[in-house]
Amino acid sequence: MQTTLKVNGKTERLDLDPRTTLLDALREHLHLTGTKKGCDHGQCGACTVIVEGKRINSCLTLAVMHDGDAIKTIEGLGTPGDLHPMQKAFVTHDGYQCGYCTPGQICSAVAVLDELKAGIPSHVSADLDKIAFSRDEIVERMSGNICRCGAYSNIFEAIADVAGEKA
Repeated sequence: MQTTLKVNGKTERLDLDPRTTLLDALREHLHLTGTKKGCDHGQCGACTVIVEGKRINSCLTLAVMHDGDAIKTIEGLGTPGDLHPMQKAFVTHDGYQCGYCTPGQICSAVAVLDELKAGIPSHVSADLDKIAFSRDEIVERMSGNICRCGAYSNIFEAIADVAGEKA
């Protein structure tokens, strides 16, 4: 099937088997290998990308379902010479160890702060009229991203830094 994806601001036209996941389209067809295949079952979050402003597990969705959609991967957030603030914060606060989960963690963290700013509640939001940064909110919202090395406290510090909050 002919599929058009707007990946990191660039329009990509692909001829894909309709069973191709978005993750495989990104990695195998567009050679954007920053997005990782962890569990391939939507349980670890290593494949998290931002589609139309919302974070998703790219292993759980078919690429053809996103025809025309704007997709942002870790490669689209920043460059080595011009890092996104979240990428800088992860470096500053050692928000990674082996680094395998880091692209998904960073994409998710960027989207989490956008969710908070937009007032989108989570399961732990105490007041639906006042969605605000808190440790509980971040822990809940980032719970779909597993770090097997256990760098969670550093990841939280990086997110708090970018949010302008105290860790």
